[in-house]
Amino acid sequence: MNAAGAKHAVDWLVSAATDPDACRWAWERSPLGVALLPAGKRWDVLIVDGKLGYPTLDVLTWVTPRPGPVLSDFGDSRMGFFVPPGTATRWLGTGIRGAGKGTWIVVPYPGRATGGVRWIVPPDGRGTLNDPGLLELALHEAAAVLARDA
Repeated sequence: MNAAGAKHAVDWLVSAATDPDACRWAWERSPLGVALLPAGKRWDVLIVDGKLGYPTLDVLTWVTPRPGPVLSDFGDSRMGFFVPPGTATRWLGTGIRGAGKGTWIVVPYPGRATGGVRWIVPPDGRGTLNDPGLLELALHEAAAVLARDA
């Protein structure tokens, strides 16, 4: 991600923060390089097991020119797909956790590596999110492939 892209992504991310300056401060001065941001305002996050998340992302990149933001935790055991606000409360799916209004997400600075969480697909700064319908289809396709290969 280039510097201009990272700036736009940062601006978009901190627009969700209750205190954007504190968020920027946490990114700049925290040894972990992460900030806590509230879900439910600009986005919700659907969290899936990494074993399902990576094949799901493969399907998404096949059907859309650029998926929305996707986070992965340390060890790639979980992945978080950023979706429109309100999606988490309506989502039904076994093994999928929703983070919506009233929850917080650990978010790394775009374009920087951290020890705990990293961007697989960083935000583009324009507010592009993963389409819930396409994400559901991609999850089903990925699960079918995993079941077939098991």
